Amino acid sequence: MSTRTILAVAVAVVVAAGLLAGGRVQRRPGGRRYRWLLAPLYRASRVPAVAVLLLAALYAGLRAHPGVRRVVVVLLIASVAWLVLRALHVAERVAFSRLAGETRADRRVRRARTQIRPVRRLTSVMVTVAAIGLILTTFPALRTIGLSVLTSAGVVGALLGLSARTALGNAFAGIQVAFADGLHVGDVIVIDGQWGRVEEVKLTNVVIRLWDDRMLILPTTWFTEHPFQNWTRHETRVIGQIRIHVDHTADLDEIRAETRRLVESSPLWDRHQWVLQMVDATPQTVVVQVQASAADGPSAWDLRCDLREGLIRYLRDHHPEWMPRTRSEYHP
Repeated sequence: MSTRTILAVAVAVVVAAGLLAGGRVQRRPGGRRYRWLLAPLYRASRVPAVAVLLLAALYAGLRAHPGVRRVVVVLLIASVAWLVLRALHVAERVAFSRLAGETRADRRVRRARTQIRPVRRLTSVMVTVAAIGLILTTFPALRTIGLSVLTSAGVVGALLGLSARTALGNAFAGIQVAFADGLHVGDVIVIDGQWGRVEEVKLTNVVIRLWDDRMLILPTTWFTEHPFQNWTRHETRVIGQIRIHVDHTADLDEIRAETRRLVESSPLWDRHQWVLQMVDATPQTVVVQVQASAADGPSAWDLRCDLREGLIRYLRDHHPEWMPRTRSEYHP
């Protein structure tokens, strides 16, 4: 090993030792302002950073041994990609830790959580593909393939485009969904008559927890091609409604008083608003609609069930004559 190589490795070792000692520096009072970023970045990146320094020193010091230099270059590219991926994960975790813990409390928090993760995943994919392309270019026999991977052109790019056309479409749709401000993590949405809460927005699919705890997974392209209801577009409050049929002789004022009692005694009602209205009439019945607000989708669902059950029980026990009836006349 030449003197130049020894000197380069020695310098790299000294710098790496200084990097490993950086944990003490970040604990000093002067570093408190940025400790929330420096501490996790140091813990996650020190090993790949040391690997990059040592490999870079070896590459700079080695002049002979082409085979050894190629191995060092491959390891250096992989180490740089490793370092960048670690930094991206740290950035994502730090960004999430700086957000409020309750994602439903703030629309801006939900939007940030929805946008950060797809961007990090897309960037990680780009870094990985770039690293693979650079590694392939270090081998003369694979240089063309490596350039094709880097430029997304040529035969390999065409094959990848044809085989992954759906995945790429979903990935671009995921970016569109994340930044279109129409769907965020924590939103309550209705799809094909079923409501649920958005659990996760990925590049290729959206995970929704339905009201009965089933998990519905849809491709992101579904949300760019089909309409859906977003009950929490601007706030988390949800207004639930029920409809019941009663006889034309029913006293709506008395039903309204019982509804007020049921609503005000329910812990699910958020004390914001409620209303009872006659919204339709048929030859046999009148249709009474009750609307009441709740803090979120699950609470609104339970409140609707409780109100429906309470009103039916009240009509059955106290005014069975107000239940829907079929009338007929007989003329001898």
